[in-house]
Amino acid sequence: MKRTEQIPRRAPDYRRGQSLILMTLAVPLLFGVVALAVDLGFVYRSNLQLQASTQAAALAGGLEMGKPGATAASVTAAATAYSGTATNYNAYANLPNVTFMSGYPLIKCSSGVTSAFGVQCYGPGNSNALVVKQQVSAPLSFFRIFGFSSVNLKAVATVAMKGASVSPYNVAIVVDATGSMNTTDSDSNCALARIECALNGVQVLLNTLSPCLPSSSSCGTVTSGNVANSVDRVSLLTFPAVTTATAARDYDCTGTPTTAGYDTPFPSTSTYRIVDFSSDYRTSNYATSLSSSSNLVKAVKGTLGTPCLQATGGQGSYMAQAITQAQAQLVAERALFPAASNVLILLSDGDFGASSSHMSGASTTSGTYISTIKQCHQAVTAAQNAAAAGTLVYTVAYGAAASGCATDTSPTITPCQTMQQMASNAANFFSDYTATGGSSGCISASQPITGLNQIFKVIATTLGGSRLIQNTTP
Repeated sequence: MKRTEQIPRRAPDYRRGQSLILMTLAVPLLFGVVALAVDLGFVYRSNLQLQASTQAAALAGGLEMGKPGATAASVTAAATAYSGTATNYNAYANLPNVTFMSGYPLIKCSSGVTSAFGVQCYGPGNSNALVVKQQVSAPLSFFRIFGFSSVNLKAVATVAMKGASVSPYNVAIVVDATGSMNTTDSDSNCALARIECALNGVQVLLNTLSPCLPSSSSCGTVTSGNVANSVDRVSLLTFPAVTTATAARDYDCTGTPTTAGYDTPFPSTSTYRIVDFSSDYRTSNYATSLSSSSNLVKAVKGTLGTPCLQATGGQGSYMAQAITQAQAQLVAERALFPAASNVLILLSDGDFGASSSHMSGASTTSGTYISTIKQCHQAVTAAQNAAAAGTLVYTVAYGAAASGCATDTSPTITPCQTMQQMASNAANFFSDYTATGGSSGCISASQPITGLNQIFKVIATTLGGSRLIQNTTP
């Protein structure tokens, strides 16, 4: 008898519909994770911005404290001007409601500042330190669904007033003067030609550095751009180079200088240096205006408010050679003034790529200085060599784009990364990322401020002005 096999019947599937339940439970969890990531990122950035504006306010107030005739009101005004409160220099659109905490800015006499730096309490109300505290209610987005509409953030910064740092500096400033610097920066921080915006920032620096000893009522007689007891000596360089015969036109406003190529070897008929190391930029350590007779001041400000220095361009953009020349000049200057520390400030958009026609004698294959390829990496190497030699290197990325550095293909590098890697440390990298053409992703994690005037203010105060100290300093 033939056996008939039975096909087993499928048991009822009682699991049908479980995936719908799981999805129903998972969606809120997934949404919560997304909300956490987005809002925590916003809070992290907001906290950095609040801390940066708090430090800038404290440094500005500390600088004001050391000036003759300073009052509690003038210190508060200076701190407020660089705070994150509405309409001031470091106000951020995403943090519109920043306020000072009750009782701050607070001036005080700090025994810790006196013992550590020798700065007595001679400021307003017998003070030598300033404490700034700011707060903000940062709005949240996704977490509103869960009942959390905002988070309260607070930041505090304490500074010793100007006088806490007495070390003299040799400061070499290299400003990008290529053709692109003639375009208008429509950002609200400046709204002028980019070269003017850059030189306005240099003016802020010169208004803060010390041309002579703080104890001097006048810096005295000027000889070849320098006073007898100079403290901070400043040199101005640009790239591309100009001919030595016409370089003076960038500070006497008599015409347009003739630019020169990035030749190898570098000819004696060309120069990157517009003004040699000078200390005549102010008539005293506490003068409130720049000296109109200084060639350095004429270059960055002019006699009628328009800088003499011009962005002539016409040679493409290659910074490594200018950095190398600036470092050599710093080494020579320190040999004359061994007590001084060397400082190099580099301002550019970081996109380097001059054509071979402007780089006579340069290698077209090596990728190492001096070469037509890997021009951004060459700038990084030149700056890092300067830092390794003891120079403090600050970089200011001015409108650095998200892409560029076309000559650097292996490995690739962006203009922002170029400027970041040229700085001698993370705290020395600044970025005006809101400038026209700049990338919103090019933000300095250590110094998330924007606007060239504000950036140069912070650079200046880290050199010759007030300095940040521990908030627990007695």
